[in-house]
Amino acid sequence: MKNTVTILGAGAWGTAIAKAVAEKGFPVRLWSFEAEVAADINGNRRNSRYLPDVPLPGGITADTDIRRAAEGAEFIIIATPSLHILPAVKSILAASNVMEGQSLIGVLSKGFVTTDAGPRLIVAALEDYLPGFYKNNLVYISGPSHAEEVARGKLTGLISASANGKNSIRFRELLSSPTLMVFSSFDVVGVQVCGACKNVVAVAFGMLDALKETSSFVGDNTESLLLAAGLNEIQALGLALGATHPETFTSIAGVGDLDVTCRSRYGRNRRFGRQIILDGILDRFRDMDDLFARLPEIGYLPEGAVAGRAVYHLGRQRGLKLPIMETVHRILNREGQPIPLIEELIATLTKT
Repeated sequence: MKNTVTILGAGAWGTAIAKAVAEKGFPVRLWSFEAEVAADINGNRRNSRYLPDVPLPGGITADTDIRRAAEGAEFIIIATPSLHILPAVKSILAASNVMEGQSLIGVLSKGFVTTDAGPRLIVAALEDYLPGFYKNNLVYISGPSHAEEVARGKLTGLISASANGKNSIRFRELLSSPTLMVFSSFDVVGVQVCGACKNVVAVAFGMLDALKETSSFVGDNTESLLLAAGLNEIQALGLALGATHPETFTSIAGVGDLDVTCRSRYGRNRRFGRQIILDGILDRFRDMDDLFARLPEIGYLPEGAVAGRAVYHLGRQRGLKLPIMETVHRILNREGQPIPLIEELIATLTKT
């Protein structure tokens, strides 16, 4: 088991982290749901579908059998989309090293998990499925980190958050390199809320970004107004859910991740927001339920659309005023046309 690293999820982010870890000399097993992606990685040292034009080191082996990939790993890193995280974790429960609590488990996925009891943060939901050894021992890893840049060696910062400081440090040591700066945190809730909610704000930001091209009223200043107000909403929800360190929201986990997600050309949620305005991408869907049922039709996964419903319900449950999050939910649920709802949001923000 010594030094073997398993990464569950061969999307762009999982592959980028696999590359970073393998370049440090660790053998990496990368689980892929798609056989063609695994074959590409093993045969061509490429992930042409999710991370094109990036050569992968030989220390990475892709596998389509999730339990086999997890068996005997010292570190298991979960990088599947939030929609698929519970089925992935359930599939590795029978691995002996997971059953006995021998593997250290970290989570890269951002978002919420839908349960019968309502939306939950990922770490809390996983603790209900994993053996009791993992209670307060999981590590959540987040930060402003587009896979395309991490894979190409652009300097990037991450937060390794855990209630167990020792586990946080072990993941920090695993991931740290000259191009990956990793910092430890005890604020598992706060870091998770930042990672999930920034995607919702980025959808709204993308809509504003599109409106800049057609409206004399919207500009860079307007976008910064939205970004600052969005950070306030993220902090309000984070504190309501149990975040322990207010400085989390002004760290790279908070304002850092929010900024890059909203402004980067790699941001899928920003792209989705732009397409709502410029391409009418929501016109084909009846409501949010229909959107979720047909998400593959979009061609990529905007996590902010999925998180939008969770954030809306969590905010309502706690009596919070989250106008940006609520507006995104209304637009995705087809409760009105996007531009009038965005104009209504801007009017609300200018009065607060």
